[in-house]
Amino acid sequence: MQYVTGGWRRAASGAGLLGPDGEVSPTIFAEMSALAAESGALNLGQGFPDEDGPQEVLDAARRAISAGLNQYPPGRGVPELLHAIAAHQKRFYGLEWDPGSEILVTAGATEALAATLLALIDGPDDEVVVFEPFYDAYAASIALAGGTLRPVPLRWPDFQPDLDELESAVSDRTRIILVNDPHNPTGTVFSAEVRQKIVELADRHNAIIVTDEVYEHLVFGSAHTPLATLPGAAERTVSISSGGKTFRTTGWKIGWVTARPDLLTAILTVKQYLTFVNGSPFQPAIATGLGLSKEFFSGIAEEMRRKKDVLGAGLRAAGFAVSDPGGGYFTVADAAPLGGRDAVQFCRELPARAGVVAIPLTAFVTAAHRPRYSSLVRFAACKKAEVLDEAARRLSTLGT
Repeated sequence: MQYVTGGWRRAASGAGLLGPDGEVSPTIFAEMSALAAESGALNLGQGFPDEDGPQEVLDAARRAISAGLNQYPPGRGVPELLHAIAAHQKRFYGLEWDPGSEILVTAGATEALAATLLALIDGPDDEVVVFEPFYDAYAASIALAGGTLRPVPLRWPDFQPDLDELESAVSDRTRIILVNDPHNPTGTVFSAEVRQKIVELADRHNAIIVTDEVYEHLVFGSAHTPLATLPGAAERTVSISSGGKTFRTTGWKIGWVTARPDLLTAILTVKQYLTFVNGSPFQPAIATGLGLSKEFFSGIAEEMRRKKDVLGAGLRAAGFAVSDPGGGYFTVADAAPLGGRDAVQFCRELPARAGVVAIPLTAFVTAAHRPRYSSLVRFAACKKAEVLDEAARRLSTLGT
C-alpha cells in the first residue's frame, strides 16, 4: 500500500496501526475477537453488551419503522429526540440547552468526537490534551484533523492523573482538553479535584473542553457530574454522549452533542458532510429511553456494579491485582503476579490457558508510555450474568 497516499496514513499512525514498513496492522480488538471465535473462548475483550435493552425502547423503534419513519430525518435530529435530550440534561444535571441551536444528533459518540475534532483543530500548532490510556478513536481523529496529541498518563491503580503533570501539559497551544469520564478503558471516575483543575486550566489558557460521557448512567458511587455543570465551564464545553451504552443499543449509533450555538454550528458544518443524518427510526426510540423512570437509570447502574463485582472477584481469585472501577463497562487487572509482564503476549495466550479473551491496555496508549502499562489487561463486564460467572470460574483456574 506504499503508493496509496493521503490522510489515512495519519489516522493509522495516530492509532498505532502503521508499521515502519508502511503496512497497516489489524486492531488488537479484531485480533482478539478472531481468537475468541476460533477458540470458543468467552470474549471479554470488546465492550458491547450481549443482551438487548429495555422493551419500551425496542418497541418504540418498531413503531417508528411501521409508521414510515425510514427516510432522512432533519439534519440536526428529529425534534422528539432533540427535546428529549434537552429534558434529560435538565432533569439529571440542571443544564439548560436550546433544542433548536445547542443540540445536535450524530451517528454515535464516535462521529460526534470526529466532527468536533475536525471542526475545531486547525493544524499541528493546535494541541489536544488527552488522558492516557484513551479510546483509540481519539488519536486517529486528532491525527486526521492535523492536530498534536498531548497525553497525560493516568496512574495505576486508581487511574487519576497527577495534577502537576496535567498542568504542565496544558499551555496556550492547547486547543482542546478531551475528557472521558467515566473513563474507557480504565473505568475510573475523575475526582472533584481533577474536574475543577481541568476547568481552571481551560479558562486560564482559553481552551475548549470536549467531554465523552457515554457511560454517564453507569456510575457506581455518587451520580455523574458533567464538567459543563461547573461554574464557568458550560460556555467552553462541548458535551458528547449517546444512547448505545445506556440502552444496550450500541448498533443503533445514536449520539448527540450539546454546546453553545457558535461551537455547535462549527461542528454541524463538518458533521453534515460525514454521515449527513442517520438512524431515523431509532431517534424517537432513544427519545423514549431518555424519558424512562429514575428507577430504570439507577437499576442499570446497580446491575453493572454487580457484574463488575463478579468479574473482579474472579480476577482476584486467579491471582491478578485488580483496579476497582468507579463506572462504565471495564475492569483493569495487573497480570504481573501471574507472570504476565507482557500484556499483549498474555492476552494471546489467555484463551488457551483459561478460555477467556481480554485486551492489553497497551492498545490504548502512545508508544512512549507503553512500558508503564505493559502488564495491565482490560476485561469487559457488560455481559450476561451467566457468562461472567463462567468467566470468573475459568479465570480462577489460573491461580491453581
